[in-house]
Amino acid sequence: QAQLAESGGGLVQPGGSLKLSCAVSGFVFINYNMRWYRQAPGKERELVAHIDTTGRRANYLDSVRGRFTISRDNVKKALYLQMNSLGPEDTAVYYCHARYPGHTDGHWGHGTQVTVSS
Repeated sequence: QAQLAESGGGLVQPGGSLKLSCAVSGFVFINYNMRWYRQAPGKERELVAHIDTTGRRANYLDSVRGRFTISRDNVKKALYLQMNSLGPEDTAVYYCHARYPGHTDGHWGHGTQVTVSS
């Protein structure tokens, strides 16, 4: 059974940094494209960043490009999101997602809360 466990969220001041991690098990991690999504209160879930199976190609939401970096370690079976220059608009629950190429569904984690506030 696929399991994804996010960690690293918390409360940070504006301008600060956090690094989220997602540990996976129950599926062949190296075969899956990975994504970070987020959902702020009262808003739709949005795609924040995507990384391909090799880790060489990544795409970002316009509002986080240049501040966030997605990466993966296929040996440790882990996904990361380095978040810098955080602002209140980044406050949300962040979710890790795994999708097999060509498939429309995937596996979700339970999320980790990120709160940016002074």
